Amino acid sequence: MSTISTQLRNFKEPTKDQLLDLFFSIPEVPIPSFSKHDDKHSYPALEKMDINAVLSFGEHGIEDSYAGKLHLIPPYLAFTSLDRKSVRFTLPLSTVRRVERLNARAGVYALSLSTWHGMKIIVQLTSLRPTADAFCAHLREALKAELQSGQMKAVKGFVKTCYSEGLIPTTSSVADHEREDGSLIAETKEGSPPLEAEYHGGLGLRFRFPGDPKKLREASKIKLWTTYLRTHGRNLTLLRYPQCTRLVQVGLPNRLRGEIWETLSGSIYLRYTNPGLYDQLLEDIKGKQSVSFEDIEKDLHRSLPEYAGYQSEEGINALRRVLQAYSFQNPEVGYCQAMNILAAAILIYMSEEQTFWVLEVLCDRLLPGYYSPTMHGTLLDQRVFESLVVRCLPMIHDHFSVVDVQLSVASLPWFLSLYINSMPMIFAFRIVDCFFCMGPKVLFQCILSCSGHLSFSSLAILKINGEKLLQIQDDGGFLNLMRTYFASLGDSAHPDSSDPRARAITRFQELLLVSFREFAVITDETILSERRKYRNEIVNNLENFSRRAAVRNLKTFARFTKEQVGLIYDALYKAVCVEPPPPTVAPPPSLLVTTDSTQERPETRIGLKTFRVFLSEVLTWARDEKIVLNGFQQRIDREVADHELIDRLFYFWDTSCRGSLSLQDLVSGLDGVMFNDLMENIEWFFNLHDKNKDGCLTKDEVLTLAESFLFIFRHEIGDAYLGAVSRFMTNAFEYGDALLPQETNSETGKTEPQQIGHNQAYLNLATFRMVVLADEILESFFETDLSASFKLEFLPDLELPTSGGGFLEDLWSNIATEDNKKIFHKLSDELGKTIGKHQVIYRPTIGRYTKLEEPKARESLISPSPSATSTFVSTSLDTLSMSQASSSTLVVNATGGQDNVPGSALSSTFSPMPHVQAVNAAFMERTPFAIDDAGDDDDDSDLDMVHGEDDDQVMDEVDAFLEAHDSGLTDADKEVVKDLVNAKPV
Repeated sequence: MSTISTQLRNFKEPTKDQLLDLFFSIPEVPIPSFSKHDDKHSYPALEKMDINAVLSFGEHGIEDSYAGKLHLIPPYLAFTSLDRKSVRFTLPLSTVRRVERLNARAGVYALSLSTWHGMKIIVQLTSLRPTADAFCAHLREALKAELQSGQMKAVKGFVKTCYSEGLIPTTSSVADHEREDGSLIAETKEGSPPLEAEYHGGLGLRFRFPGDPKKLREASKIKLWTTYLRTHGRNLTLLRYPQCTRLVQVGLPNRLRGEIWETLSGSIYLRYTNPGLYDQLLEDIKGKQSVSFEDIEKDLHRSLPEYAGYQSEEGINALRRVLQAYSFQNPEVGYCQAMNILAAAILIYMSEEQTFWVLEVLCDRLLPGYYSPTMHGTLLDQRVFESLVVRCLPMIHDHFSVVDVQLSVASLPWFLSLYINSMPMIFAFRIVDCFFCMGPKVLFQCILSCSGHLSFSSLAILKINGEKLLQIQDDGGFLNLMRTYFASLGDSAHPDSSDPRARAITRFQELLLVSFREFAVITDETILSERRKYRNEIVNNLENFSRRAAVRNLKTFARFTKEQVGLIYDALYKAVCVEPPPPTVAPPPSLLVTTDSTQERPETRIGLKTFRVFLSEVLTWARDEKIVLNGFQQRIDREVADHELIDRLFYFWDTSCRGSLSLQDLVSGLDGVMFNDLMENIEWFFNLHDKNKDGCLTKDEVLTLAESFLFIFRHEIGDAYLGAVSRFMTNAFEYGDALLPQETNSETGKTEPQQIGHNQAYLNLATFRMVVLADEILESFFETDLSASFKLEFLPDLELPTSGGGFLEDLWSNIATEDNKKIFHKLSDELGKTIGKHQVIYRPTIGRYTKLEEPKARESLISPSPSATSTFVSTSLDTLSMSQASSSTLVVNATGGQDNVPGSALSSTFSPMPHVQAVNAAFMERTPFAIDDAGDDDDDSDLDMVHGEDDDQVMDEVDAFLEAHDSGLTDADKEVVKDLVNAKPV
């Protein structure tokens, strides 16, 4: 049986605060509370707050001023412009060194912030004075808490691990120890100090970075970034102005790529606030094994094998440590295919610790669900992608529909590997640059632009590939065409042009142009809206696939049909949703220690609490159904029954003595009772109460069995069943005494049964059959009613969480919660009791007798004789009356075919959709591209004749699709900002 996961069903749309944290790349961390040491008074909880503000630099001419909103999200301070794309920054409060209020003109409330790297930021608070005062008070408390936490002391040591720290000072000798592409030179120049070892870096420092540094214009990019970082902060204090986005779109320099990736993604804040965690994880996993570790070993040598770093043990060992640490830290995710490709690519530019935290952000926040066992995030985005193709590229969609070409065959590996496994690495990393800077929408824009090149007649790519696209008849042709297109991304888009600048424009640059210009309408809000639209469809598809997989994985169906086993699975799934099994019952896959290759794969096993819920779905007397009338409403409430008989049944079916049940255990257990005849049911019920399995019941077990009868018949109409239980007790002790050895009482001289203890064998199976067959009601119960009380019903689909379709829908979803429904029912019941119209009617579990008349009992086979041991203490039951309620119930057919045997077990790798398996082999084999080969430093490139050493020409690449940035300020506002630059502190 496969594992049953309710993670998708329990998914909740991110809240406003969570979306804000994601926008600013702020990790989700608990806000600590600090107390004063001089008294028992504690600081109030650190509150979040935002305020309208105008951001400007403390020096003239560096950047324009922008109106926006300043957010205090302890322990961070964040700002975004009004358009939410021009300017943005996230500053840890521990990097703020000074906050001063400026002495500005009347009515202007402005603050001056000095950061760790010496930047001066002026923030003009444009809200009302009370709001500004409250914001400053909250900021003061947050800074005080950060100071007391000691986090400010950690800044100095942390920034030393960032390469940009050695790049900015004029006395830096970093360049003396590097090649043009950024990789390290083993020997140092004479007179140069040794390179500081604190800077984090990846495998590229030793094994070279992909691509030719001259063609990639590494030197010019480093100069441009050095200028930007000197004035706009770096690493923890980076301010993202429009120039930053332009530099990212041009392509990051190799040596800075890792640091910029972790800064843009927000993983730098996780590394900053969790020092030493990665090293501790490596210590914890030493000597341990898991299923995830085994899967990692299989994929290590298939991770970018063409790169020199992964042809050595150094690279393989680094990749192994990162993947094992992540799977150990996140057991619910473990390891998923394609995770090795991402980690291998990131390790080229980052250290192991940096890669670990970037993986954390990628899998948990930026691409949620992409690398889970079900890959639900990837499948959801595939569905979103198809909907965008229908909207933006109808010709492509119509043609592919006619020839039955599946877009996901090619696009699934693109999404999973962020193009790294499909494109030349130098181009794939350019897309990853934009992905970290602008978010997941880049993936959709690039894919659509790839398709767009093949669909719009006005583009040069259509002239080359358009006719071939219209001739495609199958998936293979589509894959070959896209493979050819990706291989030509480095070629000139205009090879016949007489203008050398036009000839220098590559197809990849044209791809970016189409992506950001023609598909700019695809925004983050568009992606979120489409995901909400199709999420429930994907969840239902995955649940149906998981259901079929679990049924096929069963060793035997016993006497059930395949459809009936599916109904058992539905009841189990509902029980798991209502009462999830504890982790000790269903351990995560990556925590299961493997001792040999024959170890079983993990499966969902339910505990006693979940079993009670499951049994209430398939067994009538395992639940209490009551019709409630209160004068305002009529409803049927169902509650899970709690009795020793249900617990006894749980352990009776636990034949492996593991304290939990699997789907196979439930199928086998139900098979042992639902298809029985009269004698088999009597024996089954007898064995259920035979605790020590010696073939006899003790007197205490006979009393327990009678209590089980009373529990099963508790809601039946009339006294018929109560009388049957009473006669059972009388006959049971009478027959039991008759079988005991007789002895003569020395005082009275009468012959009496020998006295035995309560825990000694008293009633055997044959005698129990005689007692049951002596009563018509009990005989009828065991002949038909017991098996018929187990009913497999078609369960309605469980409601999925609402997707937030608007204000009214969100409002109603917040009102119509289960807790609020219970409160409303309780209130209406109390009102019904007040007016005397409250009535509760229990539905019978057997329902054979609908009138208050008791059938005649059969005559005893043995003449009744008074005996002290046959005394039975009667139990009084409340007589409940109600009208017969009909319900449509699917009852299993006892003559179910036995030729329904389960198919072969599925592969251990979970594949949510059939086409996923079809692309797995192609996905793991990456096509090597010659353009990725590291170039020689001494090799001159013809591109230098075109671009020269003019750094400004590097930016021409993106000027064509740059968007205008509106500062949101009037001329009067700009004059106020100019005055603030020269304002003195109060």
